[in-house]
Amino acid sequence: MHGTRSVADAGGEAESGVQGQKGRGAAGLPSSAGAALTAAVLGFFVITLDVSGVNVALPAIGHAFGGSLAGLQWVADSYTLMFAALMLSAGALSDAVGARRAYAWGLGVFTLASLACGAAPTLGALTAARVVQGSAAAVMVPASLALIRQAFPEPAARARGVALWTVGGAVAIAAGPVLGGLLTTAWTWRAVFCLNVPAGTAALALLLRAARSPRHRAAFDLPGQLTAVLALAALTFAVIEGGHGGLTGTVAVAAGVAVLSGAGFVAAEARGRAPMLPLELFRQRGVVVPVLAGFAVNTAFYGGVFVLGLFFQEQRGQSALSAGLMFVPVAVVTTPFNYFSPRAVSRFGARAVVVSGLLICALGCAELLAVGTGTPGWAVALLMIPLGVGGSLAMPALTSLMLNSLAPERAGTAAALLNTARQTGGALAIAVFGALLAGGFMAGMRESLALAGALVVAVAVGAAALLPRR
Repeated sequence: MHGTRSVADAGGEAESGVQGQKGRGAAGLPSSAGAALTAAVLGFFVITLDVSGVNVALPAIGHAFGGSLAGLQWVADSYTLMFAALMLSAGALSDAVGARRAYAWGLGVFTLASLACGAAPTLGALTAARVVQGSAAAVMVPASLALIRQAFPEPAARARGVALWTVGGAVAIAAGPVLGGLLTTAWTWRAVFCLNVPAGTAALALLLRAARSPRHRAAFDLPGQLTAVLALAALTFAVIEGGHGGLTGTVAVAAGVAVLSGAGFVAAEARGRAPMLPLELFRQRGVVVPVLAGFAVNTAFYGGVFVLGLFFQEQRGQSALSAGLMFVPVAVVTTPFNYFSPRAVSRFGARAVVVSGLLICALGCAELLAVGTGTPGWAVALLMIPLGVGGSLAMPALTSLMLNSLAPERAGTAAALLNTARQTGGALAIAVFGALLAGGFMAGMRESLALAGALVVAVAVGAAALLPRR
């Protein structure tokens, strides 16, 4: 729908039907569909950038506030933790109130929280602002994918739209360290967060041109949401604090809370009238494989960026800019392989593309085991390339497989489930890998990479067994 309505109207009015796709925009797309896709890609770019870009800025943040490694892990994980824990309810919210409205709400809060991160006076204030950022990001992701599904009802066009969306996220993951290092060195680590403000404003402006979103019935699952947040938070706390302080009474209690809350979550979803995660979804191979593979890929990539960003600066003595530039080759390969993935699926089938991508990602983890403080920088940069290639090849195929496996009215839930798995993988990777680093950096780095590689290989074997050849 065209017009010059306010952002509140764009996000807040009762929405029904897909309207207003008159006229043609760039590349022959309907103007409203093009606006929805661009807004979705831009939003996904900035929320993903706040994972990988911030990782490279962590040493500078630590120097500014005098924070420990555990404190820096919380800066990273407070974002991904809330991102993962609230994603499923956010999917239901997107379905219930309309994708455009939910996306506008999330985008507005995310932009304001980014300002708060950039102005944070203490490490605690920064961590709190990151919690708000992650909560808003959780709302944005399922809404953005639902917007794309709404804008492009034809499967082929939708696959191209999803591919562009994943390109935005993949480029942000790979280019984030470069931008984070550049901004941290040329200005300050605070600029990494301030970059989100103009991007968020532009996405909100584009959202005004997007078509209205239909509403679907969706109930809020309070028991499931509370137990999910508690389980993930307690588990993360136990891993981070236990890795640095040992098995204390507090850590033991946190681990017990995580187990009980996890069991409570499963019970709530099995018995609830309107569960946010219907357990019957896991009877479908097109759901199980993307969930496991998304978890594994993000464990390897997010965990790898976290460890390598610290390695370059703390062990090799490189600047933030120099550390960020090490990721340039990874950034270069992500876009073409994300765009190539849907075409490869059409020709070879999802099974071949997904398994190949996972194995290439595992190869990247294995190659990096040989890296040491004396390894030439150019060699390290080249050895990281398979991590980017593997993830870029697999994720578009996994995303389309997930969306096409469920009914249209569950688009928000499908997007939320996949990205919950991905963000949970990233959050737990930072917690576990940081704990391994506490026992000795170089040994911990190799243990982290070996663990990530083994996980990806195991999931690749499972995907090969579960998915049909075509």
